[in-house]
Parts: sequence; structure tokens; C-alpha cells
Amino acid sequence: MAPSPPTGEAAAATVRFATESDVPTILSLIHELASYEKALSSCHATEASLLSTLSFPSNPNPGYARTLLIFPAPSSSPECAGLALYFHNYSTWRAAPGIYLEDLFVRPEFRGKGYGKRLLGELARETKSVGGERLEWSVLKWNEPSLRFYESLGARTMRGWVVMRVDDLEGQGEGEEGGGSGGELERLAGWGRGVEWK
Repeated sequence: MAPSPPTGEAAAATVRFATESDVPTILSLIHELASYEKALSSCHATEASLLSTLSFPSNPNPGYARTLLIFPAPSSSPECAGLALYFHNYSTWRAAPGIYLEDLFVRPEFRGKGYGKRLLGELARETKSVGGERLEWSVLKWNEPSLRFYESLGARTMRGWVVMRVDDLEGQGEGEEGGGSGGELERLAGWGRGVEWK
């Protein structure tokens, strides 16, 4: 049976792109997500780092990622209910762009009301608007509620793939099962010679 579209509160909610003035809210939501994922100590984001790395409608070029925020209908609550932070990616086999959802978070008091479904619907629409063919994201293995939610929408688990990462941070974080000693990205970058985009 095909999933049904959002109704009620979520259908009446406002979804919009985040602006620079929303950065404190974005940071708060990121911290809430990191806490939920039991990794708050691994969260190094700051307002300054978000301002310098996110794209905003008033200045869309410099940043690397975009953020959608969802707000309940004005009569119910002025508080932001959640976010979807994403960036564009590319499939070589399909020769088509797509969207990678870095974070989807709905505050606990707004869960079960269709807000997550609404945000994913907006991302799917954005994917189609750029000629994309794929919307993808990662889920922590222990996060059974989220896995069930995504599967109920028709998402498939990519069991043949394993996420790989090199970074400059020590120890574990972002759901890692094992961490290196840190500095792997710096060491790997030392093997490159630099290529200019001309």
C-alpha cells in the first residue's frame, strides 16, 4: 500500500528555507539531534561555522548545504518543529544529480504528526526540480523508530553498502562504531598536489 501524504498539522505547516537569522535555531536543533544520537560531545558546530558553510536564499553561492525549516500553523505554535539539512550530490551511473539528506530532525513534541513526512516530501520535490533521480540519507543502525518510519515511506535499506570516512577528528562521533586516531584526512591530503578549477 502506498504511503499517504501528510494531513492535519503537517499539511498546514509552513516550510521555508532557513535564513542567516535562523542560525541559532539550526544550531539548537543540531544539538538536540546530537543529544538524541548520544553524540553531543562530538558536535563541533557553532553559529559562526554554520554561517560560513550553509547557503541562504539571500546569498546562495558560498555555502555547501541548505536547510529547510518547518513551523506549525501560526495558531498552534511559533516554535520551529524541525529541520532538513541537505546538499546536492551526483550519480555517475545515472548521470543525474540528487540530494543527500545530512540531517532530518523533528522535535519530540511534534513527532507522529507528519512533520518528518512533510519535510521529506519537500526534499523529494526539490530533487525532482533539479532533474534528480535519487534522495538518500544514512540512519544509525540502532534507530529503529526512524528505520521503520523511512521504510513505511518506501525507502530501501542499502545492505550492500558500507559508509566509509576519513576525518581529522579523534575518537568516535556521529554514530561511528570505531574511530581512528584522528588526522587521517590531513595525512591523505598530504598525498595530493593541488588541482585548480579553471
